[in-house]
Amino acid sequence: MQVGFIGLGNMGQPLAGFVLEAGFSLVVHDLRREAAAPLLERRAVWADSPRDVAAQCDVICTCVPGPPEMQAVTLGARGILEGVKRGSVVIDHTTNAPAIVRDVGAALDAHGAHLLDAPLDGGREGALEGQLTLFVGGDEAVLRRVKPVLDTFSKSVVWVGELGAGSITKIVHNALAMSIDLLLAECLTLGAKAGVAVPRLVAAFREGCIVSHNMTFTRRMPATLFRGDFAARFALALAYKDFRLAGDLATQHGVPTRLLDLCQMELLEAMNRGWGDQDRIKASTLQEERAGVRLRL
Repeated sequence: MQVGFIGLGNMGQPLAGFVLEAGFSLVVHDLRREAAAPLLERRAVWADSPRDVAAQCDVICTCVPGPPEMQAVTLGARGILEGVKRGSVVIDHTTNAPAIVRDVGAALDAHGAHLLDAPLDGGREGALEGQLTLFVGGDEAVLRRVKPVLDTFSKSVVWVGELGAGSITKIVHNALAMSIDLLLAECLTLGAKAGVAVPRLVAAFREGCIVSHNMTFTRRMPATLFRGDFAARFALALAYKDFRLAGDLATQHGVPTRLLDLCQMELLEAMNRGWGDQDRIKASTLQEERAGVRLRL
């Protein structure tokens, strides 16, 4: 099985590396050829465009920032659609808009190819360890065919329904995760200002039943907020994009989301500070400012 991988950023590059390590032949493409250098050194093959990847591969994974980039890679000039073979499977790992996923799926179907939307959960940390969870929408039989590829970088692959269901699941999951980020910061600043030392408060939260297994608290905050290090693991601009996708979904289905709307406004304020290229946890420093408390260990 010849595998293609398009998009070799923070997430895509380690995932492609696991595919290669598992023994699959790998063809790669990115807007920046230098992003592919570590993979090319390990005998991956470079392609000059998404079209060229598709022309050579049975399975084509895309891992790009958002809906416009995914549309361009699949339907744009020199895109996947121009080179895709009958029977090939395109697997989109983008956190995407369900309507766009379905439109691209219909275009590929007209060429005899298949699309699965399979966004990723687990962040940069999970990508580096090959321990992601995938929420997959699309034909379950097609998923079974390509699951050996997905198993190379995942701990679990969860089929959630028809095409587009993977994106819906990821959007609402991300909205929950990022809202928890902000709520944790609020509760920590309250506890600290009321008199509990931050290290003691963090140690207590780690033992408590509410947050003891929460990835934000056990892994992301210790690497970012508690150290004052906001180098992007999951960029704030991408987090804000995901919140907007959740807002669009809520509008389409007439679902009130008052608390999520407040969290989206918080991320918008952080974006307006010019923090878009920093980690999403940087938004939690807004609460530090308001409370007059620094959450550092």
